[in-house]
Amino acid sequence: MATLVSSPAGAFEIFGLKFFESADSKVEVIDPLNYAVTLDVAPAPEDDGSLKETLSDASGLVADADKPVSGSLGLLSKAKTDRKRLVAALFEQARYDGLVDIFIEGRDITTLQPDASFSARPVPVTIKVRPGPKYTLGRVSVSTGGIPVDPAEYGLEPGGEAGSAKVLDAEGKMFQKLREDGRPFVAVTGRDIIADAATDRLDYRAELSPGPRVPFGDVWVDGAKDVDPGFIAYMTGIKAGEVFSPQELQDARDRLLKLGVFSSVTVKEGKAEDPDGTLPVQVEVGERKFGYYGVGATYSNTDGAGANGYVGYRNLFGRAESIRLDASVSRIGASAISTEARQTDGFDYSSSLVFKKPGVLGPDSVYIGSLEVKKEQPLAYDRQSYAATSGVEYDLDKQQKLNVTLRAEYEEITDYLGERDYFITSLPITYTYDGRDNELNPTEGFYFQALAEPSYGFNSATPFLKTRLDGRAYLPIGESKRFVMAGRLGYGTIFGADLLDIPNDRRFFAGGGGSVRGYEFQSIGPYFPSTVPAGSGYNSDFTDTPTGGLSLFEGSVEARIGITENIQVVPFLDFGTVSDKLVPDFATFKLGAGVGARYLTSFGPIRIDVGIPLDPGPRDASYQIYAGIGQAF
Repeated sequence: MATLVSSPAGAFEIFGLKFFESADSKVEVIDPLNYAVTLDVAPAPEDDGSLKETLSDASGLVADADKPVSGSLGLLSKAKTDRKRLVAALFEQARYDGLVDIFIEGRDITTLQPDASFSARPVPVTIKVRPGPKYTLGRVSVSTGGIPVDPAEYGLEPGGEAGSAKVLDAEGKMFQKLREDGRPFVAVTGRDIIADAATDRLDYRAELSPGPRVPFGDVWVDGAKDVDPGFIAYMTGIKAGEVFSPQELQDARDRLLKLGVFSSVTVKEGKAEDPDGTLPVQVEVGERKFGYYGVGATYSNTDGAGANGYVGYRNLFGRAESIRLDASVSRIGASAISTEARQTDGFDYSSSLVFKKPGVLGPDSVYIGSLEVKKEQPLAYDRQSYAATSGVEYDLDKQQKLNVTLRAEYEEITDYLGERDYFITSLPITYTYDGRDNELNPTEGFYFQALAEPSYGFNSATPFLKTRLDGRAYLPIGESKRFVMAGRLGYGTIFGADLLDIPNDRRFFAGGGGSVRGYEFQSIGPYFPSTVPAGSGYNSDFTDTPTGGLSLFEGSVEARIGITENIQVVPFLDFGTVSDKLVPDFATFKLGAGVGARYLTSFGPIRIDVGIPLDPGPRDASYQIYAGIGQAF
C-alpha cells in the first residue's frame, strides 16, 4: 500500500513583500475547472529574449495549465498567487518598476469578488507583464560595527547587478563571513532599500551587528540511548575554549554521521552564552538499528555460480565499535569453454572478519583490524592465504587521508614453477587525496593515491618495497556537465628483490575491467613458456600464463557523453604495459578500445562496457564485457 503525502506550502520574503508557493497536492480535485492561459510580455530594455522564458518558468498558471483547479475560487486564488510570483521574478531580474496584470474572462482579478463565476470552458486567462527598465545598484552602504567587510567583494558596488536575489545573497555571505570570524550572534539590525525610478538605481544600506567573538563551551547530547553520550561529545572534535566556528559545527556533524550508528544528527550552537562567557553546543542524535546483514548471488557461463553474504553489528561496546563478517564463494560448477581460460580445480572462496574502533587517535581516526582467508584461481596462479591486519586510518582533512597497516600473511601459491609457501609481513602506507565532486560519478576534480609497502619474506629472507602512484582527473565541458573528459594514470615499481622471489599476488599485472579493458584479467606482461620440457617438473597447467612484473604503467582516457539526463555513452581508450625490469618497457604498450553505456541513478551509475584488445595475446578473447555500479574510475 502506498501513502501519498503533500508537503506544506512554503513562503519567502523579498524586500518586505511576502510571496507564497502553493503545495503540489496529489489529492483529488473537487469541482475541477480547466483554463487556458496566455502570457503576454511587453518589450523591455536590455532583454536578450530570455525574460519571457524566465517569467513562464515562474508562473504557476503556465506550469499547471494542463491541470484543473478547484472551481472558480480555486482559479482566482491561483491567479492572485501567480501575480505575486511574477512580481518576485521581476524583482529577481532587477525590474522594480514592472507591472503584472492578470485577467480572467477579460476581468482584472483585483476587481473580482471571491464568489465570481466564469462561463467559458476552458476559462480564458491572460497574463500581461510590463517589465519596465532594468535597475543597477546606486549608493551602497554597509555598516559592520568596525569589522572590515568589503561589500564590493560580494558584488555590492555602484553599477553592479541589482536583482533582489543577488543582493540578498550578498548580504547573506557578509553575514556568514562575520560568523566565520567567531561571532555567533550576528544580526541584521537595519536595512533600507530604495528603488529610484528617476535614475533606475537601487540604493542599498544595511547595518550588521557583529556581536563579540565567543569561545565554545560544553557539548550537550540528546537522543543517545545505547551510544555513550560522552563518546559522542568527544567525537564531535569540538574543544572548549576554542573560538566559535560554523565550519567546526558542520565538521562535527559529518564525523558523527560517518560513525554509521545514527540515522540523524543535528549539531548547533546554543541560543545564548553561559554565565562563564562560553557558548554551549547542542547535539541531537537519532540512533539507527545496529545489526544488519545482506546476501547476493552471481552467475556466469564461464565462471559458474557464486554467492556472497555479510552480517555485522555497529555498536559493540557502546562507542560505535563495529564488527562485520563477509563470506563469498564463486566458480561453483565453473568450466573452461574456450582457449582463453585455463582449467581450474574446485571453487574459490573468501572470508573476512573486520573490527573497527573509531576515535583511537582523536576524532578523525579509526582503528581497523581484520582476519582474512582466501582461495583464488586467477589466470596467473592458484593461491590460498591466511592473513591478519592491524592499522589506523586517519583523516588529515576532508580531502586527505593516511592509512598505516601492519599485515602478516601466510600463503600457498602454485604457478608454472610449482608450489611455494610464503610467510610475509608488510607495512602498507597509503596516502590519498580525493578532490572529486562525487565518488561514484565524478564530473570534476582530481584524485591521487600513493602507496609504499615495505615487506619481508621470512622463509625466503627476502626484503622488498612495492610502490605505486595513481592519479585521476575529470574535466567537464560546459556548465551543464553533460560532457566530461576523464583520464587516469598509474605507475608502479617493486624494489629490492628478483621477480621470482616475490609472491605472485604482490607482483604487478595488467588487463581486465579495472585496468586495460578488452584484455583478459592479468593477461598483459611477460609469460611463462608455452610448453613443459620433459622431466622438468614444471606445472603444465600454467603453461603460457603471465609471470607478473616488477614495474607497471597503465592509463585510460574516457569521454562521458550525456545523451539524456540519465543516459551516457562512453567511448574509451586504455593502455598499459608490465615489465620484469624495474622500469616499464614503454615500447610494448597494449591498447584496448571500446564503448560503454551508463544509466545514472541516485545510488550511482549502472555501467556496462565492451572492450576490444587491439593487440591480443594468447589468452585474450576477441572482446570482453564488463558491468558494475559506478564509473570505471
